[in-house]
Amino acid sequence: MKKFLTVFLNHLSLERSLSPNTVESYKIDLKRYIKFLGDEKVSSLEEIKEDHITKLIGQLSRLGLKATSIARNLAAIKSFHKFLVREGYTESDPAGALESPKLWRKLPVVLDQHEMERLLDQSMEDVYSKKGKPLPLHLRDKAILEFLYATGVRISELIGMKRKNLLMEVDLVRVIGKGQKERIVPIGEKAIKSVEEYLSDLRPRLANQNSQDVLFLNRRGGQLSRMGAWKILRKYVNRAGIKKKVSPHTIRHSFATHLLEGGADLRAVQEMLGHADISTTQIYTHLDREYLKEVHRTFHPREKMKI
Repeated sequence: MKKFLTVFLNHLSLERSLSPNTVESYKIDLKRYIKFLGDEKVSSLEEIKEDHITKLIGQLSRLGLKATSIARNLAAIKSFHKFLVREGYTESDPAGALESPKLWRKLPVVLDQHEMERLLDQSMEDVYSKKGKPLPLHLRDKAILEFLYATGVRISELIGMKRKNLLMEVDLVRVIGKGQKERIVPIGEKAIKSVEEYLSDLRPRLANQNSQDVLFLNRRGGQLSRMGAWKILRKYVNRAGIKKKVSPHTIRHSFATHLLEGGADLRAVQEMLGHADISTTQIYTHLDREYLKEVHRTFHPREKMKI
């Protein structure tokens, strides 16, 4: 079994170009599955039955794993067996008939447009020193916040952004997303202005021989880390007096929601977010419907009479 797991993980890394974190998640879940099969005295692929998998899922549920974690385990097992059949290691797929549990999808936290404006309009006058020379890091911070909201990129895509992928003369950026998939995303004038100001007035002072072509640098001239980006966002969220639990992904959710509130086509938002499956994007339509209901309550003549 371990031999097949190694082959499958190599397939995920080399052929599907999944991130190391994703491959590690598959590895953890499938090692648990293989250990379970060993405890059940299963020694070959042909001996694995659907009942084995349902028994494991039942055990995970009784152990108190969240529904999302159980669904992730089942998805890994299904992918593993599908791969084994496709590659000819076995003819049977014991997981083929199993359906993933229908999870209730929690609506993401979003900032409304007024909160987003408050966040972006914070007074950013922080100046740090580097060997006695002032560094206006607020220029970088402003550029990061504007870039996140203008493009809806993931935090990993932000910190990995290269200057060569800025196509700002045509109001676009090239984003390298999950699985090294490339997409082109529009960027607005305010974000362009903030990024250009950072590039001309701050980045040259941060850069050193190790900076390469990375767009957003930390104080030492290296690539900004995920935690570094979180800290920057948290600082300005606190300044804005926003009490919601805000993460970089909240800005991505807000980007999508505000586009839909403005009447954007769902397929266009899907393309900008880099979602392979439109069902992933459709979660935002629930938020959009709530917005439409509020508009109806506020402006429809029959509803206004109740106020």
